[in-house]
This record gives sequence, C-alpha cells and structure tokens, in this order.
Amino acid sequence: MPSSSAAHVSEPTERTRLLDEDVPPVNTEASTLLEPQAPETTTVSDDNASSPSNPLPKLQIFLLCYARVMEPIAFFSIFPYIAQMVQRNGQLPEADVGFYSGLIESLFSAVQMVVLIFWGKLADRCGRKPTLIASVVGMCFTTAMFGFTQKIWQMMLTRALAGVFSGSGLIIRTMIAEHSNAETQARAFSWFAFAGNVGIFIGPIVGGTLASPAEQYPDTFGRWQFFTDYPYALPSVACGAICATAVLVLALGLEETMPDEGVSNFNAAKNERLSFNELLKSPGVGIVLWVYSHVMFLAFAFTAIMPVALYTPVGLGGLGLGPKLISMYMTLQGLSQALWLLLAFPWIQRRIGTKGVMTTAGVAYPFFFAGYIIINLLLRDGTHTAMVIFWIFAAVLVFFGPGVSMAFTGAQLALNDVSPNPQVLSTLNAIALTASSGIRAVFPGFATAIYAVGVKNHIMQGHLALGASDPDRRSLRSLCALVARRQENQAHN
Repeated sequence: MPSSSAAHVSEPTERTRLLDEDVPPVNTEASTLLEPQAPETTTVSDDNASSPSNPLPKLQIFLLCYARVMEPIAFFSIFPYIAQMVQRNGQLPEADVGFYSGLIESLFSAVQMVVLIFWGKLADRCGRKPTLIASVVGMCFTTAMFGFTQKIWQMMLTRALAGVFSGSGLIIRTMIAEHSNAETQARAFSWFAFAGNVGIFIGPIVGGTLASPAEQYPDTFGRWQFFTDYPYALPSVACGAICATAVLVLALGLEETMPDEGVSNFNAAKNERLSFNELLKSPGVGIVLWVYSHVMFLAFAFTAIMPVALYTPVGLGGLGLGPKLISMYMTLQGLSQALWLLLAFPWIQRRIGTKGVMTTAGVAYPFFFAGYIIINLLLRDGTHTAMVIFWIFAAVLVFFGPGVSMAFTGAQLALNDVSPNPQVLSTLNAIALTASSGIRAVFPGFATAIYAVGVKNHIMQGHLALGASDPDRRSLRSLCALVARRQENQAHN
C-alpha cells in the first residue's frame, strides 16, 4: 500500500487526538484512495506506533479486537427474539409488532449517532483506556437490563441507554491507528473488521439459543418460575457477562496509547486552529466521507435484505430456504468474508492500494447483487441444466461474493490516509461513524420496506430492492474515479 513518510521534527512527538480542535494548517493532499503513490504527509510518530523495526503489538491488537466484539453482540443479540418480546410486553396485534420492533432496534444506532462526539472528547480528556473501559462497563449493565423489561417504554429506555454507552468502536479505531503505521494498518484493521463480524455472528446465536429457556429447555429451566416470568433475561445477562470479560481483560492488559498531557499541550500550543468546515473542505475529505457512507449503506442494506430474501418463496423472488439452510448459508458466507479480510485484503491492498481495492469492490458489487437475481431465475426454471448452473452460482456467491467486504476496511484506511493531519484523524472517524450510525438507524428498515413492496406487487419479479441499489453502486465506482482525477489535477497545479 502507499505509505506516508513521517515528518522529522525536533519537538516532542505529536499524538492523534480523538476530537482535538487545535491542529496544524493543512498542507497535504495525500490519500491512498486517490493514488497508489501518495505525496508526503505528516503522520503520527509515537512510541506506541508500529514501524518495520517495531512490529504490530499483537497482544494489544488482540485485546482491542476482543473489546470490539462486544458492541455488535449487544446490538444483534436481541434480533432473534425482539418481535416475540414486543408482542408479549405490549400485548400488541401482529400488525403492529414490526413497527415497534424496528423502532426499538433502531434506537441503539440513533442514540449512538448523538453521543459519539461526547465519547471522543471524554477520551481526549481522561485517556483512551479508562474511557474505553467505562463504555464497555455501561454496555454490560444496559444490555443485561434489557431482558428484565416488561413494558414497551422500558425496552425503549434500556435500548437507548445501551446506545449511550456505545462509544467503544470510536476509541478502539483510534487506539489501533496509534498502534500501527502505514506498513501495518491494513493488517491491523483487517483484524478489527473481522472482530466486528465475530460479534455479529455470536450475538444472534446467544440471543436465539437462550431466549425463552423454560420453553426451549423445560427439563433444565422449566422448574424455575423466574425464567417463565422473565423469558428474555438469560440471553441479556449472558451478553452482559460476555461484555464483563472484556472489562476484565482491558483493565488488566490494555496499555494507554495517549501520551502525557504536557506533550500534547506543548504541541497543541504551536498549532493553528482548523475549523470543522475547513476540515470537511480539506482535499479528499468530503469525497472519502461520501464513499464511506455509500459503502455502509450497501452493507447495512444487504444485511437487512439477505435473510428475508433467503426465506422468501422462489415464486416471489427469494430462494425459499428453511431456517437450517439459511443458518448454514450465512455461516459459510461469514467464514468466507473472514478469509477475505484476514488473508486476501492485506496482500491485495499492498499491491494495488486502497483506491484499487475500492474501485475493484465498486465494479464487483453489481455482479454480487445480480447473482441473487440469477439464482432465483434458475430456481424458477427448475430444469436439470438450470440446477447445475444454480449450484455453480451459489458457490461463487458464497465463497467469492464476500470479497466485496474488502471495501469496508478499504474505506477505513481511506479515512486514515485522507486525514489532513494526525490530530484530526479520529475527528474524521467520529464524523464517519456518526453518518454510519444514522444509516444503520434508518436504511435497514427502508431497504426491507422496498423489498416487501417489490415482493407484494411483483415489481421486477420481486427484485426491486436489489435493483434500487444500482445507483449507489455506480456512484461508488464514479466517486473513486472522481477522486483520482482530483488528485491528478492537484499534482499538475
């Protein structure tokens, strides 16, 4: 991957602040999203950063990735039983269950969107490690409390409180950046992305396996009245306990990455102030944030639509799979995605750069989505030849399709590289994560609604949602081209 040379300064080492307002003037234009060889920029040079002679600290990255698993566990663990819990607690007709379920699911992301800036400032003031631990502690208690609620408003309150304590992702991203450099960040953030996928995988398993234990496991839990009165307490407490293990390992093994305040003040005093608008207008920042938002939209839309599409009958545009086959399919796809992120992405990114990864993913996305339309049409045909082709396409989608997930990590690296100064790197992360939280709060429901309309009215043979995302995928490819042209113009000037 392109690397940025560290500036040689005689003053004490600078640090990357989460939300520092005092930053040096912008004199650089580099981003690996722009060109494989970027102009020289000022990067963090601190004792915790990696270098060829100081490799990535594996234990610290492992601890941070373990902490990363907790937020998606808290977010996704309620999905298997949320509809049943809403109907039980609210005594609602079935027609209203979907609305309240979606509202409660989205509250987490909606609140998270509001509080990320606060967590960034708190981490700058109090340090990365104590702020991260405080966030995970809050996640423990609020996640455990959710299973004890017996009213709709109580469910909404505890879900919102869980969102309040969801600042760990922002802090972890910054600490990983402070532990890595241009040579090691691709590998470090590949593990970060993998950890998030692990949480997405574990959360629903814990929630679905432990919900209503008195009914699922009557011989073990049926004799306890508590589990009949509070059928969703066990999965919530289990998720809270998992989060508690993260608190323990972070407290015992995590190292602080923020230097002494005196060093920070010394450097901050020398820097000019860069306003929020100036940051957004810095070369490449706006376009990279736009690309990041498009990538997140595609990710969340696919996550919302795919389980429904796998279950929907073939005649209505889906694949008509049962729960066991859906689980097997999603597991294989998750494993494939992990292999792409951990093994393929660092190797590919070193050779074609972040821009090359993003462009390739942008080109591949239409074929990835169109593949599900093709296999549905093959299932509708039902002939022997069609079924042979179906299994070939299905294998390609399972094992090669998840390669588009490299765009997620590529977008994160693009944010790191386009930052005009190390001190605003995590400000960009905060802005990007705020946008991501807003997208996660709104667009999954929007995407499934479009899918439902297409299925109900037989629009595009039930494939309306997949077709509706085409403009976004074209935008992703055109944005990469636009950024490249912008860099070329700046180089000529």
